[in-house]
Amino acid sequence: MSAKAIPHSRPADEDTRLVLHAAAHGLTQMVLRTDIAGMPLEWIDYREAARLYHQEQIAYTCGSLIYSLYGGVSARTGLRTVVEVSSIIATVGHTGNPGNTRHDYVPPLNNETLFRRDAHLCLYCGGRFPSRELSRDHIRPFSQGGRDVWTNVVAACRRCNNVKAWRTPEQAKMQLLAVPFTPTYAEYIFLKGRRVLTDQMAYLRAHFPRSSPLHDRIQRWLS
Repeated sequence: MSAKAIPHSRPADEDTRLVLHAAAHGLTQMVLRTDIAGMPLEWIDYREAARLYHQEQIAYTCGSLIYSLYGGVSARTGLRTVVEVSSIIATVGHTGNPGNTRHDYVPPLNNETLFRRDAHLCLYCGGRFPSRELSRDHIRPFSQGGRDVWTNVVAACRRCNNVKAWRTPEQAKMQLLAVPFTPTYAEYIFLKGRRVLTDQMAYLRAHFPRSSPLHDRIQRWLS
């Protein structure tokens, strides 16, 4: 089954050339997969979406149309099969959302998601930096009993991290600009996403806790 991005529609006889072009410049937009109850599960690419359609695992779809996936030509009708993939697809079967089945679930901590949680800001000086210029700072250092957990780490530029060194912010006379938090599963899925579409963003936001600090950030993006 071949694929093409919707904005680049062409006659059927040009599909092969178009697919090669799209693969180099597009086809990177991820699809948000949910369970049948609508709980976010994961990001998948168009190939995985095609597999789920083929296996009749799609319960329903919502969001915007982002891909048309072309299959073979029917010998009986002479028509080519087309599967249209939306930005959000719900799949049948049991939920795979650990945040929905385990109340003690904590998303894995990694720098990429941490920096996105903190909007690529240094939470000491307030500057915005690319990932390569940020570091994971432990608010309470290991030497003082601190742990490597979401609520004890923030994004910090290398300068601020070096100035703070092995001290707590109070000891270093440095003020934190925000309180670190542990993302829920829905927040974690959002933070892992790249090029999150507006409808995907709004969908995930509806599953955030009311107290989520991400609400204000997303509202600014949507407005």
